Amino acid sequence: MNAERLPPSWLFPEVQAHAPRSLATDPFPPSVDGTRMSCECGSLRGIIEGTSAPVVILDRHLRHLYVNPAWSRVTGVPAAAFLGKTLGEVLPDMQSPDDVLIEVLADGRPREVTLAGTTRVPSPVGRRLWRAVFHRLEMHGRVVGVCGIAVEVSNLRQYLDDLENAHQRLALLDAAATRVGTTLDVEATCAELADFLAPSLADIAAVGIVEEEFFGAPPPLAGMLRLRKMKLTAPPELHRHLSELGGSEPYVDLPRGSAPRRCMDSGRPWLGNLASDELFQRVVVGPERVRILRAAGVHSALVVPLPTAGRSVGIVILMRVGASPSFSNDDILTAQGVAARAAVSIDSAHRYSHEHTMTLELQRALLSEPDRPHPTVEVATRYLPSGRSALVGGDWYDSIALPDCRTLLVMGDVMGHGFQAAVAMSQYRSVLRTVAAAGLPVDAMLTEADRRAARIGLDRAATCLLVLVDTVAGTCTAATAGHLPPLVIRPGGGTGLMHLPAGPPIGTELGDYEMTTFAFEPGSVLLLYTDGLVEQRGADIDDSVRRLTTMALSPDDSLDHLLDTLLTQLTNGMCEDDIALLAARLRPDAVPRAPTDN
Repeated sequence: MNAERLPPSWLFPEVQAHAPRSLATDPFPPSVDGTRMSCECGSLRGIIEGTSAPVVILDRHLRHLYVNPAWSRVTGVPAAAFLGKTLGEVLPDMQSPDDVLIEVLADGRPREVTLAGTTRVPSPVGRRLWRAVFHRLEMHGRVVGVCGIAVEVSNLRQYLDDLENAHQRLALLDAAATRVGTTLDVEATCAELADFLAPSLADIAAVGIVEEEFFGAPPPLAGMLRLRKMKLTAPPELHRHLSELGGSEPYVDLPRGSAPRRCMDSGRPWLGNLASDELFQRVVVGPERVRILRAAGVHSALVVPLPTAGRSVGIVILMRVGASPSFSNDDILTAQGVAARAAVSIDSAHRYSHEHTMTLELQRALLSEPDRPHPTVEVATRYLPSGRSALVGGDWYDSIALPDCRTLLVMGDVMGHGFQAAVAMSQYRSVLRTVAAAGLPVDAMLTEADRRAARIGLDRAATCLLVLVDTVAGTCTAATAGHLPPLVIRPGGGTGLMHLPAGPPIGTELGDYEMTTFAFEPGSVLLLYTDGLVEQRGADIDDSVRRLTTMALSPDDSLDHLLDTLLTQLTNGMCEDDIALLAARLRPDAVPRAPTDN
């Protein structure tokens, strides 16, 4: 815009008094047709005053010479209040781009600037935003000021901010999905949740879940809901003080009127931004706990339920301290999203833990403890269920004391998993105990067990290994029905597999078993196991069995330690199949001497 082509009337009457003399009083250029110019100026004035875009004219000192009605409307300030004053003097909460305007005055290049701040007109977006373009004004080669025209972009900025917040919320929820609920352990899942929320969403995060079993503690009073304190995550300097919130007990009892209880009952979050002591007391239930919060600098709290179908399994309490801002609506939505996902993981972990415990109890009931061997034989056993599910399995072991200081060691594995396999296992175990009492050789025991299993209609075959330990003779006699060979660890350090003639699994009615006798001196350890110990995906099972002979296993260790070492080195606590182990050793000081003829 070239001010040299505009007449003095371009400055409207209300601003001419404040304009520079050259701009307010200079005559039209002689070559200009005054009549046509007057019409052009009138049209220009109509456009400027009729547009919804704010237009301002500033002098060289950035004082207002003119504002159009649009700028007055959006700021809530009359035009007269602007004249002769800078933007900061009229609207102190508005960011003024003075440095950019000075550059426009200096070099004459138009520039875009951003005007941001609050005006006297309330706005739903709070802080408003304009994009403006400023041009230098000149008259007769002299710089007289700048002219700017602006467009409000507050709604666009708000939209972009909302979009960015939504992206951040989705990113946080996505991160929570990968970091919370990585195991089927309730305590670990609660710890992951608290550690994720603090500091990503709060300075302090505490997780509690509903206590349904009281583990010997007195039950809560009538009307109280007991929460077990699972995890508190806070900065190190606050953790020690905040840990006193719930007292020394590992749980806290919530009355009906407390905020956490109402939050769980309703399924809705509870928010206390810049909360009073009275509000905080509704969260932590007690003035002494409020004092602890205040001492830690807590000013805002958010309680979010952990919802599942039909009930809440617990709550999350988030707190902010010091200079951290209050919780926003976006924070609440994000916390609810994370809590909802975590609640599913916690509930699944809780159900798994409960079902797994019940399953192990059932397995132990079906398996029971092996019969006591003769005092001359030391026995240790282990059973490790499959890590894939909570199902019971068909692995079993047994040790049966027989006459003449003999002990029968049994290791078996019913094909398949689940309750049917467990029931079949129990039946096979009973059959073998009955057969063992008849005093048959081990190969005949397997033949008879195979026949009886077919007769009672067992529809699942089983591999089985029988080892008859003769303490007096210092020997073992073994026969296998398709089972893996036993491992012998000798006092001299030698470790080897006892390869036996293969026989078909019992329950197939194929019979035909052979037995083998080998020396078993005092101090040696005999290891019987099921295939879950050595089976590895993608590896040949024969290679895995041979690996047992290369492990550093000492017969001088306790049998319990030896079994734990095997499980640790071969499974790391998890296995793809059930594992049953039995280790046996002759007691050197308890081996009876065979009678001699005089």
